[in-house]
Amino acid sequence: MSNQPVRSVAQDKELGKIQAGSKGKDRRWIKTFWEQYSVAFAFIILVVLAALISDSFLSLANIKNVLRQISIVGILSIGMTFVILLGGIDLSVGSVLAVSGTVVMAAQVNYGLPIPVSILLGLAAGAFIGLINGLLITYGKITAFITTLAMMTVARSVALYYADAGAISGSSSAYSKIGNAYLLGIPVPVIIFAVTALLGYVLLEKTVFGRRIYAVGGNLQAARLSAVPVFRITILTYVICGLTASIGAVIETARLNSVSTSSSGYMYELDAIAAVIIGGTSLAGGRGRLVGTIFGILILGVLSNILNLVNISPYIQGVVKGAIILTAVMLQKRD
Repeated sequence: MSNQPVRSVAQDKELGKIQAGSKGKDRRWIKTFWEQYSVAFAFIILVVLAALISDSFLSLANIKNVLRQISIVGILSIGMTFVILLGGIDLSVGSVLAVSGTVVMAAQVNYGLPIPVSILLGLAAGAFIGLINGLLITYGKITAFITTLAMMTVARSVALYYADAGAISGSSSAYSKIGNAYLLGIPVPVIIFAVTALLGYVLLEKTVFGRRIYAVGGNLQAARLSAVPVFRITILTYVICGLTASIGAVIETARLNSVSTSSSGYMYELDAIAAVIIGGTSLAGGRGRLVGTIFGILILGVLSNILNLVNISPYIQGVVKGAIILTAVMLQKRD
């Protein structure tokens, strides 16, 4: 005869609840782990596949080339992360880049201003457009999509009008170094990208301002009831997005020592948004990390590079890129 104690029905039910709770916690932990690290796993897998496909992919020269290529859109993606975390969107960053680049080059070429002053004017132009976006969204009560869509058209038109739809070219070797020089063997644009990413990370993760962005994006009404200055946070966030677009403009115009008002920044906003979404930031706002955005832009950069290395037709690259972006997003959003 067994000496084991006999459990009552109530004890069996309690044990079942404990086991179910344990399984629920395990599932939540797996879900959280997947949401936070799936983009990193996707990047690692893509790098391994790229190394297997092309022997030259892991060469130091190619890695530097990839990092240099993603630096501009990467900087735009940092500002876009702030805006999307807020629950907004900014479709104007490509056109803001064109306007800021036009200001920088015109200040040097047409008005003979020193390079530092020209750069400051370009940065101010980007921040000012971001300020206008923020004011229209908050006090004007116009949705972010409509506001920034209109600003995309307005800003591009201003640049086209000023340069008569042409380009402004300079000849300053000192300015060109910003986009083409190396520091300790690292391309200067990559260093600017890294510094901007670090500042963005600190601002989002370590400051009251960053926590308020998450609060507004997560629950606007609750943020208002908690005395969060929603209008001020929104305006500052769009100023940051405009500022990052103008930093990208400085790098792009320095690389070429010119700006093309018709093509500079064209469609950059779509790559920036794609990088943010691939990185795990929710379009609804309030959820995501800047680190994820960095992996997102790296994925896009590696993807474009490997397509070029294997000589995929540029006319079909968009199809391949779009399919991989959709796949990455679906895998990332799996429960």
